[in-house]
Amino acid sequence: MNNFSPRLFVRQSVAALSTAILQAWVIVVCVAVALSLLRVMQLFWHWPPGFEAPWSELFAVVLQGARFDLKVSAAAAVLFLPVLLILPTRFHGWIAGTIAVLFVFTSLVNLHYFGFYKTPIDAIVFGFFEDDTKAIVQTIWSDFPVVLTLAILFGLSLAAIIARRWLFTRLSRLLAAYKSPLWLTLLAVLLGMLMLVMTIKGTLRAMALGKQNVSVTTSQFLNDMVPNGVTALKFAWDSRRDSQDLSDPLLGLKRLGFGSPMQAARELGIEAADEKALHEALMVNGVDQPATHKKNMLFFLMESWSAEPILYQAQDFDVLGRLAPTMTEACHFSNVDSAEPGTHPALEAILFSTPITPLTLGPQGKTPIPWTIPLVMKRAGYHTVFVTSALSGWRNLDRVLKTQGFDEVIDANNLQAAYPEATLEIWGVWDSYVFKYVSERLKKRQDNKPLFVFVLTSTNHPPYDLPPDYQRVKRNMDKWGGERISDTLELNLDSYHYSTDLLGEFVQEVRSGPLRDNTVIAATGDHNARSFGLYTSPDRHYLEGQVPFIFWGDGIACGTQRKLPASHRDMFPTLFPLLGVNGGYVNTGRNLLLNPAKQDNAALNAPRSLRYYGMARNAKGIWTLGNPASFVCTPGDAKADESCRFDAKDDAQERARLGLLDWNVRDTLRTP
Repeated sequence: MNNFSPRLFVRQSVAALSTAILQAWVIVVCVAVALSLLRVMQLFWHWPPGFEAPWSELFAVVLQGARFDLKVSAAAAVLFLPVLLILPTRFHGWIAGTIAVLFVFTSLVNLHYFGFYKTPIDAIVFGFFEDDTKAIVQTIWSDFPVVLTLAILFGLSLAAIIARRWLFTRLSRLLAAYKSPLWLTLLAVLLGMLMLVMTIKGTLRAMALGKQNVSVTTSQFLNDMVPNGVTALKFAWDSRRDSQDLSDPLLGLKRLGFGSPMQAARELGIEAADEKALHEALMVNGVDQPATHKKNMLFFLMESWSAEPILYQAQDFDVLGRLAPTMTEACHFSNVDSAEPGTHPALEAILFSTPITPLTLGPQGKTPIPWTIPLVMKRAGYHTVFVTSALSGWRNLDRVLKTQGFDEVIDANNLQAAYPEATLEIWGVWDSYVFKYVSERLKKRQDNKPLFVFVLTSTNHPPYDLPPDYQRVKRNMDKWGGERISDTLELNLDSYHYSTDLLGEFVQEVRSGPLRDNTVIAATGDHNARSFGLYTSPDRHYLEGQVPFIFWGDGIACGTQRKLPASHRDMFPTLFPLLGVNGGYVNTGRNLLLNPAKQDNAALNAPRSLRYYGMARNAKGIWTLGNPASFVCTPGDAKADESCRFDAKDDAQERARLGLLDWNVRDTLRTP
């Protein structure tokens, strides 16, 4: 019978622990180096033509990025430390290889995600499982360098795995040759564990390395290169979690620098005695006109309908098609930003007056939100219809939209039933069937109610397929004044023209027919299109989120704000008064038809743009909320002189506005 030796047990335990700690550190170093190499590659991959940056800023990006690489690698090593301690060293390679492959893969996803959305991985990424996953996979296969990406994944992961094995073997032999006393080995183990923990924290300061540390330069492009894929995915997960958990109504306000809703209200000059009165102050509560006096409202949310192509519209560079001749009688607001960078987030922002997204995928989508646009229209006497050329099962829209006030939801399946010749493509049927359906529906109204139709198109979406009978328009590409970094630029211009031309045909039909006098038509884009550029250079940054906002109606004076900064939040506060709908909706923005200088509350009516993901613009420039160093002057709108600089008052008011919109949703819909 063997005698138990406590001394031997301690020595063996310390030896096993030292081996595990050494292995963990080798994994940290090798994986972090691989991620840093990927960051350098991502910089070269997406570097905008003509963009210049000092070496000091590039060094700052690489250094800060390396800190995040070490942070996530150390977190993975600590997570697997018990396994490294239990398993024999011959199995450690499998653990290291798994971490390397997953982390490199996630960072490659981040690389291509930035190319598509112009931002590191964010909460929209979870749409891979909530959208039409098959269609997304088809788009990825047709539109991205899949084979090259897999080759990089294999090569870089293999290099990290081989480097880990070589480095661990060399260090193990080196340490074995040096017979250190037990106390010194134990001290080294404790020090190694402490350093792992500090590496996860990322700093010696009180605040751990986090999202606030991503901004290290004045360039948004360079800052977007800082987070690796794992870090960006963690930030996206946190954002997603916050959008589904409404238990803390102050969450958004606190992140924007306000301790209470009343503090934010004071910043905006809103007078309210208590929080109940503040909720009421955020609503428009006028008296509606009788339904019999109201006009039809047809609103088109056009897929990837960017503002930039319209800047270059010409006879030999046609992107508008039959929409062009209608522009002379339209109110065209040409300096408007989308609320969000994705279709579903923009749809929620517009219809549900929420900066929190996704909002309706959780329990909030199963009960009516009292201020949604369709419910407001329904209470005002409208028959409400949602029409899309896509499939409405996407993000549960078929259920959510009916719950939130639409009497009918018409999608690609309904359009196929109505038009048997319609074929189901990757994202749905061709947009022509949407316009055909709405046209016929207007002529066949079954009751005397005014009609509110909200249309979501889908054809102008990667891979930019078009009907076989579509005649592509020849363009003088020398007239294109934007970036040329995408090989799908011309295909995107064709699909852009296809959808815009159909909108123009529809507008002409309604405006020349019997419904002209009692119909308002409005259109905007859900977000910008990736093929038109990354907008990373300072002179183009303000264009990044721009979409058109155009509407047609008789007797409308378009006012003086058509070229002033605005955003999606201003659309329905502008359209509702035209329809005689004067109450029941959230005062998200300003009426663009009024003179802002003549309004009572200057803060609420200031000519500024707000994107719900934290960007703002005024007439002088664009900035990230709460970050003075991010301010970039807007060329043409303001000279780059001493007057063009970050305005702390503008920033505080936009943070307050966004914070109150966030609080209004959380406090009203919060779950116990």
